[in-house]
Order: sequence, then C-alpha cells, then structure tokens
Amino acid sequence: MIDMEKAKDSFNKFLDGYRDNDSPGFQLKAVHTYHVVEIAKGIATKSGLSDEDIKLAALVALLHDIGRFEEINHTSSFDSAGFDHASYGVKLLFEDHLIRDFIADDSYDEIIKNAIGNHSKIAIQDGLDDRCLLHAKIIRDADKLDNFRVKQEEKLEAIFPGKVNTEEDIERSILSDRVYAAAANRKSVDIRDRVTPLDYWVCVLAFVFDLNFKESYEVIKENGYIDSLIDRFAYSDAETRDRMEEIRNIMNDFVNRRAYRELSDEVLSS
Repeated sequence: MIDMEKAKDSFNKFLDGYRDNDSPGFQLKAVHTYHVVEIAKGIATKSGLSDEDIKLAALVALLHDIGRFEEINHTSSFDSAGFDHASYGVKLLFEDHLIRDFIADDSYDEIIKNAIGNHSKIAIQDGLDDRCLLHAKIIRDADKLDNFRVKQEEKLEAIFPGKVNTEEDIERSILSDRVYAAAANRKSVDIRDRVTPLDYWVCVLAFVFDLNFKESYEVIKENGYIDSLIDRFAYSDAETRDRMEEIRNIMNDFVNRRAYRELSDEVLSS
C-alpha cells in the first residue's frame, strides 16, 4: 500500500535536517522534486497505468533526488561526474534503511531501487524486468522535463552552483567539439565530456534525444523549450552561434517527429 501523504510528510521531515542550508541550489532541488512528482503522475496517468502504478511513479519521483541534498550540503554544488547522487540515494534508502520512513511495504523495493539508480545514467542498465523498466523510463522522462523548466526559469547560480555564475559565462563560452558532435548526431552528452559552461547547457538540451514517451515530446513542443533555452543567451563567438543554430534545427526536427509518433505504445510493450 502506497500512502503518498505519509511519504510526503516523511520527505519534508527529511528536508528539515537541511533547513539551515539556504543555498539557491538546495531550494531549487526541493521545488524540483515536487514538480517531478506531478510530471511522473501525469505520464503514468496518460499511459493508462493502474492507480497503484501511478502512486508508485509518484513515490519514485519524490525520492529520485534524495541523494542530492547530502551532495549540496557537503560540496555546495551539483557534480554528477564526481558525486553519483543516484547511487548515494539508493544507499541512503536501502542500505541505511531510510526507505521504511516512506513506505512500510517492501514489495516495491526493487522497482524503486532500480528506477532511482538508473534515473541519471546515460542509459538504463540492461536486464530489468518490464515493470522496473517502465518505472525507470517514467522517472527519467519526468526528471528531464522538469530540468527544462528549471533551465528556463531559474538563475544560473542556482542551476549550476559553483560552476556557472552569470549569463556572460555562457555567452563568452564556446562549445566543445565532443559535446557538439554528440548533439549534432542526436545523442545524449556524456557528462564526463563537459568542459565549458556552454557544454553544461547543451548537455541539458540534449536530453531531448533520450525521452521515452510521446507525451514528453508534446510537453517540449508546447513549452517551446528548445528555442527558449537556446535564445536565453547571446553567443559572442561566431562559430558557436552557427553551431547553436544547427543544434536548434536538429533538436526541433527531432522533437516534432516524435511528438507525432505513438511512442507510448512502444514503451509500454518494450
């Protein structure tokens, strides 16, 4: 039995342990978590899942970034290459037994563990059963979709604490060849390839190449995320401007094509 109200109460108590952390990054992740909960519920509902799986998707979303708060508490930054917040979250929940604060029933543990453990990897691990794979795909899409909102609305010092401080940092930046090649070839960016501030931004844009549900592409289109995120900056380097326009065209074409495909049926049957 999944009691989301109890789970949310427990999550808020967990956050209380970090309330003295008033950094923009901490507040951003707390708000992000609840947005992801709503997005995950929406994907699960539109996919015709059972009430049980809708609640399970919401619970996974509530817990997906639980490792981030310890990361920012100690490092004051988000460093996915140096601190695996997903693996730390799994440890916190299942090795330190925090999961029972959120749900008494252990029958969902493997699904929750695999979904959280895979949510920030460049690709989902092989060998998951159908239900584990489904929930891993839901949280990956929900997390990425809210990342677009965050990049559209939030200040850079909160988005990339300790790494990017001003819009000028990105506007004066160039795009690394490896990051450009990944985006131009319609692939996700390996976080280890990020070098410049603009690399970090394009890494987020390239999330569009790793979405699983037709509804997710519809959200990207409806909110105009590709254009708004590219247009947030005035790139000072001419070659970089050309590369960003090429990336804009590639990504918009990719999103448009997939928004009109029946991806949901493919995902649910895979």
